[in-house]
Amino acid sequence: MTHADVKVLIIGSGPAGYTAAIYAARAGLKPVLYTGAQPGGQLTITNDVENFPGYPNGINGPEMMIDLQKQAERFGTKVNYGMITSVDFSGYPLKVTVDEKDEITAGTVIIATGATAKYLGIPSEEKFNNKGVSACAVCDGFFYRGKDVAVVGAGDSAAEEATYLANLCTKVHLIVRRDEMRASKIMQQRVLKTPNIQIHWNTETDEILGDDNGVTGVRLLNNKTGEKSIISVQGFFLAIGHQPNTGIFKKYIDMDETGYIKVVPGTTKTNVEGVFAVGDAADKVYRQAITAAGTGCMGALDAEKFLVSKEMEEVGVTIGNQ
Repeated sequence: MTHADVKVLIIGSGPAGYTAAIYAARAGLKPVLYTGAQPGGQLTITNDVENFPGYPNGINGPEMMIDLQKQAERFGTKVNYGMITSVDFSGYPLKVTVDEKDEITAGTVIIATGATAKYLGIPSEEKFNNKGVSACAVCDGFFYRGKDVAVVGAGDSAAEEATYLANLCTKVHLIVRRDEMRASKIMQQRVLKTPNIQIHWNTETDEILGDDNGVTGVRLLNNKTGEKSIISVQGFFLAIGHQPNTGIFKKYIDMDETGYIKVVPGTTKTNVEGVFAVGDAADKVYRQAITAAGTGCMGALDAEKFLVSKEMEEVGVTIGNQ
């Protein structure tokens, strides 16, 4: 194969990245993984993970990511703490720059940079993160069974999260900034037909309230009247979208309008030869640790097949020139 510094370069260190590393390492490909700015990804800010198979008693998110890193390293993955700051996918081998100074060439690149939940930007979000504030109802809704919660958002994601939580919680307050929702008609109808969902129209979150034990309520602002009110809730769910961490690849990789990487259906292949996308960087539907891990496995297997085919091509060229 054309010389490259590494055969498999993995960008990102969440469940997708580490699973890709485990499979690539076990295949003898000696993968190199760069953790990015948030080693371990979104799970490092998640206290309790109860829906990942293999942990019957649940596990702390950061602890789980340490376990995945150890497993990847056990099979020979080299984990580096650094940021991939730019890429050049215009030729082969593929080129990436680390921390704006060091260039690496790679036979394959697996993009596992994930996505970041969008927040409102109020200080209390960070204060009560993992103490009642969440950006994933499927992940954390179980902890609020029989309680009152609030969901902020007006699109399909907000409608889905509100109806999901309505099956678990006593009451769901849906906070909508305008006098209408952006969600599809069918999703709006589901919300309106769910008796324990109360919609607060023309309403914004002024502040999330709480104490040492977590969230106790939300102070709302009616943006038409200026009136403020307080509702009592134990959970506050953000559903205003996610931003995929894919900006540095835009020059080369095909993406949708919001920045999620497009892959060939049923694979992790991108439009660039030798570049594969896994996890939340390419998944705007499920966004779960277990689905991310699954695509990480796919990415490693796709990368291995690509490298084999590349080596066979070059062997064929050599023989043909004799």
